[in-house]
Amino acid sequence: MTPGAGEAGTVPAIQTFGLTRSFGAFTALDHLDLAVPSGRISGLLGPNGAGKSTTIKMLTTLLEPSSGTARVAGFDLVEEPAQVRAHIGYVPQMVSADGALTGWENLLLSARLYGIPRSEQRDRIQEALRFMNLEPAGTKLVRTYSGGMVRRLELAQAMLHQPAVLFLDEPTIGLDPTARHLVWDHLRELKGRYHLTVLITTHDMEEANDLCEELTFLYQGRIAGRGDPQQLKAALGPDADLDDVFSHFSGTHSEEGGSLRDVQQARADAQQHG
Repeated sequence: MTPGAGEAGTVPAIQTFGLTRSFGAFTALDHLDLAVPSGRISGLLGPNGAGKSTTIKMLTTLLEPSSGTARVAGFDLVEEPAQVRAHIGYVPQMVSADGALTGWENLLLSARLYGIPRSEQRDRIQEALRFMNLEPAGTKLVRTYSGGMVRRLELAQAMLHQPAVLFLDEPTIGLDPTARHLVWDHLRELKGRYHLTVLITTHDMEEANDLCEELTFLYQGRIAGRGDPQQLKAALGPDADLDDVFSHFSGTHSEEGGSLRDVQQARADAQQHG
């Protein structure tokens, strides 16, 4: 069994211990203690600059912690980064598939990078294309794909080595409603088939409400709230929706939201530090 796996909710697939990242005097993430249950789709929410992308970058070993550590899929983030990378999949917000290659060629490149044996590569790629409803497009250049097709290809790439944990940064941003729901359906199928743990960042409250089984809200680098969507809404009142929950935990109650200079500084900080 993959390290960290177990029945849903019993063993954390991701657990952080005082995870901190500073950029000079700016602390993007401040002593994060978080446990993400195995076998669930969990969401990481918050306003720009709250620390979401910084958290994902550290948990995927793309950014070293300033202090603290985490265990991901059963391996220590600081002491065993290569093992962490071998047991996770990651789909960044920006397009990661190569438009100058076909879908098949993109998957073949991923198979080689993940060290999948040559004897297994063809079957893995065919199954990935079939599962993502991309078989007819497998021989076409990715530059001809729709946005939803590209996202499904990127999911296929990230899942080709059958990881224990999948990280997704704004997985459906820019997609139309039909493509967005199709990606959600595939994520649910992946979770069920592979007992996959998924951690996503999103600003889409419909996505958070319908797809995620639990949510963690970050604000200024710290946990502001945590729970399943229904519990979080009920705590604010019978008519509350997830937009209300987001506002409650994200410090966005004020009508004006600060001066122009405040907005410019917040956007600059978010762009630099995630």
